[in-house]
Amino acid sequence: MKKNNPFCIPETVATIDGFDRRRQEGDSFWLGDSGERVALSFTASKLKTVFFVIFFFLVFVLGRLFWLQIIKGADYAAVAEGNRLRVNVLTASRGIIYDRFNVPLVANISHFSLFFIPADLPASLIEKEKLAAITAKLIARDGSKILELFLSAPPQSYSPVLIADEFTHAQSIAVSAYEDSLSGIKLSVSPRREYISGYGLSHVLGYLGEINAKELSDYKDKGYQAGDLFGKSGLEVYYEEMLHGQNGEEEVEVDTNGKPKKTIASLFPVIGKDIILTLDLDLQKKLAESLSRAIIGSHSSGAAAAVAINPENGEILALVSLPDFDNNFFSAGIKTEVYEKYLADSRKPLFNRAIAGAYPPGSIFKPIVAAAALEEGIITESKTFLSTGGLQIDKWFFPDWKTGGHGRINIISALANSVNTFFYYLGGGYADFEGLGAPKIKEYAYEFNLGQPTGIDLPGEVAGFVPDENWKLSAKKEPWYIGDTYHLAIGQGDILVTPLQVALYTSAIANGGTLYQPHLLKEIKNGGYKTASDYLLKTNFISQNNINIIRKGLRETVLSGSARSLQSLNVAVAGKTGTAQVAGDKPTHSWFAGFAPYNKPKIAIAIIVENGGEGSLVAVPVFKDVVSWYFNEN
Repeated sequence: MKKNNPFCIPETVATIDGFDRRRQEGDSFWLGDSGERVALSFTASKLKTVFFVIFFFLVFVLGRLFWLQIIKGADYAAVAEGNRLRVNVLTASRGIIYDRFNVPLVANISHFSLFFIPADLPASLIEKEKLAAITAKLIARDGSKILELFLSAPPQSYSPVLIADEFTHAQSIAVSAYEDSLSGIKLSVSPRREYISGYGLSHVLGYLGEINAKELSDYKDKGYQAGDLFGKSGLEVYYEEMLHGQNGEEEVEVDTNGKPKKTIASLFPVIGKDIILTLDLDLQKKLAESLSRAIIGSHSSGAAAAVAINPENGEILALVSLPDFDNNFFSAGIKTEVYEKYLADSRKPLFNRAIAGAYPPGSIFKPIVAAAALEEGIITESKTFLSTGGLQIDKWFFPDWKTGGHGRINIISALANSVNTFFYYLGGGYADFEGLGAPKIKEYAYEFNLGQPTGIDLPGEVAGFVPDENWKLSAKKEPWYIGDTYHLAIGQGDILVTPLQVALYTSAIANGGTLYQPHLLKEIKNGGYKTASDYLLKTNFISQNNINIIRKGLRETVLSGSARSLQSLNVAVAGKTGTAQVAGDKPTHSWFAGFAPYNKPKIAIAIIVENGGEGSLVAVPVFKDVVSWYFNEN
């Protein structure tokens, strides 16, 4: 039996390219038993050629398999998985903000947006055109613009592309009915913030906007994502982390059109915390309405602010800044022309005057100077000065508001009638009487929390300003004169205060000498609250006896002084008028700060009407209207 040699090519085998079955140099034949040729052997060079062809073919095949399955395997697996599984963000509902009586001040309403997933769109242009036309009809949009979006998106992308962000509830129902047949089209429902508009609440509540790059960088570790809504002003930003909640996720299996088939896994969102404010919504409305009437009636600059505080604990009962704005415009994504209109308004409606407006206080600063003089012992309740219409210092005359003066007066009548001469004596002294001097006035102003933020739970509060000799020398390159001290003693010159600061020190006088940190948060719903002692700033920094003297002076303001119109109220009140001069020819600012009831105060209010004129004629009627309503309602 013949044995085949594996290294010989039988003659019956077809010719292999590159080999010649004819004998060549170096070739040899294998002969059978009868001497016939049975096979052709080949040289080593031909063997190498065959080997390398086979070897490189195997290397190519194995290399390609390695590339596809090992190197790119994870990517292709992800693409395949992405075709089948999707992860959707479940947006957490934001916490609700309530007033002190559990009246909601905001709401989360359903907001509909329409997106498409480029990779889920039909492949053909004709089908894309049909889809764009159907979608456009459902939401009353231009189909050509939708088609343009389809064609401009990366075709293999799974990132959603926005088609429309504003359409009606009826349109959303129509889209929902057809959604399963609209390949790649996705209807998204997310919460949108809706605010009670008006009543000066916009500055308190603030508004939301899409998180920006810096905010995202600061909050990414806390679970925030691109596209999240983020507080931009007011309480919305101050209590952002508390209100925001924690977004969830769901993993869903989708069909070839990108439509959900079933939910694979879910991580439910954590709803934001609800908060209850110290605000009384009805009081807020009343104060805003009364201020608005004062603005119109006084022909002022069109701006005003007021703050109402509970003297017993520092709770803000109302905080109004006018003009205000509609924060719903911001919640919906404010249009450029609307925003530019706000910015162009000379009255600055986006500006929170209650905490960031810094004004000369005028005569409402006099109770602080009185407290300083009593504490320092330079006067007593019985000490009197003669008011003849002003004081002459060399060639300079410092007038009283009343020509001819008020006669001989003590601290009670000086406060009641706002006698400038008396406070010139207290501040800078005159003849042989040595006054407090500017440093002492500043010291006591700081005791009453002027020249520094109060710490209210709102962003944007300013510190106000109390001038001194060093500041003037540095800023104005001028020395400090006795006239500067006189001006400071009556709340004029360079001193600046906020309405909130005035309300705060008025409440301290009202309650007998205790300063509380003003605050808007009463409690976290189902999460506890703080007591008055938690907000205590200082107490007994003015003796009880001296506080009582000042209180008597403020009560006398109502009984016989510049606020006599308040006598008709059915509750005993006390307070101080102020008419603060401003630079140029503009009318004076109209101030009033008061509290009620006199014996056991429940409310202290500071009011300013910019360029409103006399405090007794403009700000006092606002106080009267609000206090009358408040105690009738309560």
